[in-house]
Amino acid sequence: MFKYIKNDLPASIVVFFVALPLCLGIALASGAPPFAGMIAGIIGGIVVGSLSGSQIGVSGPAAGLAAIVLTAITSLGGYQNFLVAVVLGGVIQIVFGILKAGVIGYYFPNSVIKGMLVGIGIIIILKEIPYFFGYDKNIGGQFSFFKIEFESLFTPVLNSIGNPSLGPVVIGVFALLLIIFWNSVLAKKSKIFTLIQGPFAAVVIGVIYVVITQGNDSIGIAKNHLVEVPVPDSFDSFIGQFSFPNFNVISKPEVWITGFTIALVASLETLLCVEATDKIDPRKRITPTNRELLAQGTGNVLSGLIGGLPITQVIVRSSANIQSGGQTKLSAIVHGFLLLTSILLIPNLLNLIPYSVLAAILLIVGYKLAHPSKFKKMFSLGWKQWLPFIITVVLIVATDLLLGIGIGLAVGILIVLIKSYQNSHFLHIKETDNEFHNVKMELAEELTFFNKGAIMRELEALPKNTQLEIDILKTRYLDNDIVEVLEDFLEKAKNREINIKLISKEGVIENPESFVDFFKNNSKN
Repeated sequence: MFKYIKNDLPASIVVFFVALPLCLGIALASGAPPFAGMIAGIIGGIVVGSLSGSQIGVSGPAAGLAAIVLTAITSLGGYQNFLVAVVLGGVIQIVFGILKAGVIGYYFPNSVIKGMLVGIGIIIILKEIPYFFGYDKNIGGQFSFFKIEFESLFTPVLNSIGNPSLGPVVIGVFALLLIIFWNSVLAKKSKIFTLIQGPFAAVVIGVIYVVITQGNDSIGIAKNHLVEVPVPDSFDSFIGQFSFPNFNVISKPEVWITGFTIALVASLETLLCVEATDKIDPRKRITPTNRELLAQGTGNVLSGLIGGLPITQVIVRSSANIQSGGQTKLSAIVHGFLLLTSILLIPNLLNLIPYSVLAAILLIVGYKLAHPSKFKKMFSLGWKQWLPFIITVVLIVATDLLLGIGIGLAVGILIVLIKSYQNSHFLHIKETDNEFHNVKMELAEELTFFNKGAIMRELEALPKNTQLEIDILKTRYLDNDIVEVLEDFLEKAKNREINIKLISKEGVIENPESFVDFFKNNSKN
C-alpha cells in the first residue's frame, strides 16, 4: 500500500478538497446536520477504505440517497430515529455480502455505466457553474443529484452567468487556469509539480486571496461564498455534535423498511460505482464486490451509531482520485484522516476556502467525465450502444441518478431481446422452382420463449409444397416453448404438404412423429 505513496499523498489532498464540500452539501440537501456529512466522509475514508478491496474507490455520504434521507428523517420522527435505519441498513448490507450478492453489478451494460459517468459529469459541471460565478441563490442546493428538473438545474446556471459576483469569479477563473496550466505544462517540467497537485495550489492561493481582500466590497468574497465547517469552541461542544440512534424505535416496521431501502439503494450505487471506477482505473484492477458490500455495511453501521449519513462508494471522489494519480487505497484512507484533522484543528482555516475555487476543481473533474470524445466514441459503436448510453445520460440529468440508470438498463435489455428475436434462426432458401420450395432453417445455440414469435412467423410464412430442413446441430439449449411451436407446426405441415427433415447429431429424420418425444428422448429439452 505504501509503494506508491508519492502518488497517493497528493491525490488524497485533491480528494479531500473535493470531498469536503460534498460532505457538507449532501448533509444540507438531506436535511441533516452538516457534521453528519463530515462523519460519513471520515468513516468512508478511514474505515471503508481500509476494509475495501478497491484500490482507487473512495466512499462517503451518498448524493443519490439524499431524497431518501430527507423523507425518512421526517417520516420516522427525527434524526435519531433515522440513525437506527442507517445501522439496520449496514447490517443488511453485510448480509448481502455474506450471501455473495455483489455479482449483480456485473449485469449492467457498459453503455449504461458509461452513460452514468457522463451524466454525473454533466451534472457536476451544471451544479458548479453557479458557485463558480458566486450566485447567492444557489447556495444550499449543491451536489443533490436526486429529483433534478431541467428548470431547477439550468435556471441557476443562466442566472449566475448573468449576475456574477466579481470576487468569486476572479479567483475562480484564476484557479481554473492555474490547474489547467499546472497539469498540462508544469507537471511535465518537474516532479515537484506532480508531488504538489494543481488543485492544492489553487486552494492555497484562494485562501490567500480571501485574507488579502477581506473588507473590500468590490473584489472581496462574502462569507456565504466560503466553505462553512462547524467550529466547536470546546471539547464538550465538539462531542455535542455527535448524535446517537434511538433504538427504542427498532421494532417499528417503517424503520426496517427504511433500513432495507437504504441497504438496497446504497448497495446498487456502490456496485455501479465499483464497475465504473474499475473501467477507468488505468491499471484495470478488479474490485471484489462481495468484500465491498461487507466494507460498506460495516461503514454504515459505524456511521449510524455516531450520527453519520449513509455511505456508498461515490464516483465523483473516486474519479477525482484516479484523475489525480491515486494508485492504492492509501489515498482514500489519508483523505479520511485529513477530513478528521480539518474539523479538529483547522476549521477556521477551512472556512476561508472560496466555493468558486472548489467549483473550479470540480469543473475539471466533470469535464473529464463528460469529455466530448466519449459521445463520439459511443456513437461510432452503433445504435445498440448509443441508444442506452444517451438515454441514461439525458435521464440522469433530467430526473435522477437511479431512474436514469434503471431506464437505461431497461433499454439495454430490450435491445438484447430484439437481437435475440432476430438471431433465433437463420433462414436460407436454397432453390425454388415452380412446384417445390427448398428452405433450410438453422437454429441458434440457445433458444428461449423470447425467440418463439420469430420462429412462428417464419413457419407460418412457408408456402405449400415446401421441403423444410430444420438444422439443430449447433443447438445446445431448446426451451419447451420452442418445442411446442415445432410440435404444433407438424399438423399444419401435413395439411400444407410441407415435408420436414430434422438434421441432428442423432442423424436425419424425415417427418418426425413428435418433436416432443424426439427432444425428450435425446435430452434436448
